[in-house]
Amino acid sequence: MGVRDGLLPGRIVLVNGGSQGVGAAIARAAVREGAVVAVTGRRTEPGEALVAEPAGAGGKAMFVRADLADADRARSAVAEVVDGFGRIDCLVNSAGLTSRGTLLDTTPELFDAHIAINLRGPFFAMQAAVADMVARKAPGTIVDVITSSAHGGRPFLAPYAAAKAGLMGLTRNAAHAHRWDRIRINGLNIGWTANRLGQPDEIADFVVFLLSDRSGVVTGSVIDWDQNVLGALD
Repeated sequence: MGVRDGLLPGRIVLVNGGSQGVGAAIARAAVREGAVVAVTGRRTEPGEALVAEPAGAGGKAMFVRADLADADRARSAVAEVVDGFGRIDCLVNSAGLTSRGTLLDTTPELFDAHIAINLRGPFFAMQAAVADMVARKAPGTIVDVITSSAHGGRPFLAPYAAAKAGLMGLTRNAAHAHRWDRIRINGLNIGWTANRLGQPDEIADFVVFLLSDRSGVVTGSVIDWDQNVLGALD
């Protein structure tokens, strides 16, 4: 994988949940567009293998082992990136828990797990990243990877839909709060990605575009990245 100037030249990008799946695709796309990338994950081996790719191509990368269900760890992971690279320019919240539960069978423990990973972790990671940007009076960009289920979702995804709907609201709230700080915050409601409805590499390219200056002044947008048209019926 080669490193070149592109949409994110020299930007310091942290991808939470970036050691596998969509997050890993985003990390690779950011590197291809010239970024210096850090990724978080709970498992060391895939995370270190991923960051070895840009390092081997002459780029820089960092793996931060972190369970983002821990709010303090979500914040300290950002601090490690700032300590390692001097700042953070872009944040992607891609970590997610998708375990199933309906309204009737979801336990408090399962509900809390979804809130911790899908909402609380992104909240406090954003808090730490925005604090660094504001302290430096520097612009920045954030993309929250959400889900089309945030609009309601299937019955067996009740706690997942609830937590991700909260993240959708947070994305818009934070974007409004920090628009005059030149910090742009957007979200992507993705559909299923293991079939042809959407491929991780395609999602990654779109996330990189939102992180970059090419997306202009766009902030507070939550984009439905899916083939389904919300509210349309046959």
